[in-house]
Amino acid sequence: MKRLLLRLVVSVCIFTLLVGGVATLGVVHSQKDFYGAVRQEPLPSLQSVKIPKHDPAKPTVAVMLGSEATEGLDFMIPYEIFARTGAYNVYAVAADTGIKTLSGGLDVVPHYSFQELDEMLGKSPDIIAIPFLTDQGKAFEPAKEWILQHQETTIVSICGGAGNLASTGLLNGKSSTSHWQTIWSRKINYPQVDWKRDLRYVLADQNMVSSAGITSGIDAVLYVISQKLGEPMAAKVAKEMNYPLYHFVHNPKVDPFYIDWHYSTYVLNLAFQWKKEQAGVLLYDGVEEMALASVFDIYSSSGTTQVYSISNTVEPIVTKHGLHLIARHPIANLPQIDKMIVPGTTAPDLAAEEIKNWNEQGNRKELQFVHSHSPDRFLFEVQLEDLALQEDLLTAKHAVKRLEYRTSDIQLEGKPFPLETYGNLLLTAFLALFIAFFIDRRFFRKY
Repeated sequence: MKRLLLRLVVSVCIFTLLVGGVATLGVVHSQKDFYGAVRQEPLPSLQSVKIPKHDPAKPTVAVMLGSEATEGLDFMIPYEIFARTGAYNVYAVAADTGIKTLSGGLDVVPHYSFQELDEMLGKSPDIIAIPFLTDQGKAFEPAKEWILQHQETTIVSICGGAGNLASTGLLNGKSSTSHWQTIWSRKINYPQVDWKRDLRYVLADQNMVSSAGITSGIDAVLYVISQKLGEPMAAKVAKEMNYPLYHFVHNPKVDPFYIDWHYSTYVLNLAFQWKKEQAGVLLYDGVEEMALASVFDIYSSSGTTQVYSISNTVEPIVTKHGLHLIARHPIANLPQIDKMIVPGTTAPDLAAEEIKNWNEQGNRKELQFVHSHSPDRFLFEVQLEDLALQEDLLTAKHAVKRLEYRTSDIQLEGKPFPLETYGNLLLTAFLALFIAFFIDRRFFRKY
């Protein structure tokens, strides 16, 4: 009996170690591709980077960048939406002005360091937006100190940025919210904060607003705009973006999201999607910030796609609202890609030179204009529908939920589930069973 129990324990351990080990390696690698996609390519000269001219008559919005990595849509949402109003100076700020990385591998040049912005303004920024910064320990200290120095100003945390804000202690004794996937850890790490699951944004204090999952950040920013500039301005910006969830700006109450079986598909994609789709993304002057970030964020966060930034030049690209980006690959020296995406609602006009160069280089991949061919739709929808076609419905449905994009209008079509992911899982499980069987036959049954 003891011998039988020992054989069973050994077999279970072998199965668990092999399947669990492969899964862990896959998750770590996928998360590294998303949050740890640090630039390996040589750094270009930044001498041509010109900071947008400061208008002292306008209030200033500072959108923070982390020293390690920053969630891309968390950053681009407040940057673009505040800039769309035309009423603010909007700057990307970080501990220093070295190139910073957004999730998925998009490289950004900050306009100012924290110190430089303080010296230029001579006072606090009027609004500070805090996206999710992956900085830990000493790496986060400069950002933490800077937030505390300006705690009297209006602070807006986006999605996981609530965790960064909570770590300063400024949310203690107050209400807040964060992304539904991680709010359980926020409750453990910051028990003095009253974490809300059923609101898309929360007024933590008169000068602090926190948002839940990614698209909830749009609601929070539009709410702040409505309070600062008036509701007509907020409505105007939402209409320009074809944003269908503006009603949440007036009433952020929602039914809470919880982890469900779609989440298991997401985790399994991270663990067992071994052959990822390789997608190139064309950068060009004038590209809209949220359109660009939506490509990097939605595809690469699913664990199914590796995304590469590509441009005509190694010189900085300037977005529609003055943000400087650095592509990692020139068109003349492409990585191996399966698809080539051109983001932005006016891409055929603004990227005409890049498109011409692409065609002259003899590239066989057809350019995929993901936004300009659907100018009347909210830009996230196009990526989500394409993700369903590229991968499967379960993967896309989790991506919709991850974004907290609460709409019934999106039309998802594709395979019912990720065949490759589940096939690799079964292959790994079969191999583990075979090894366990072999060891049992080799070392136990012969005695």
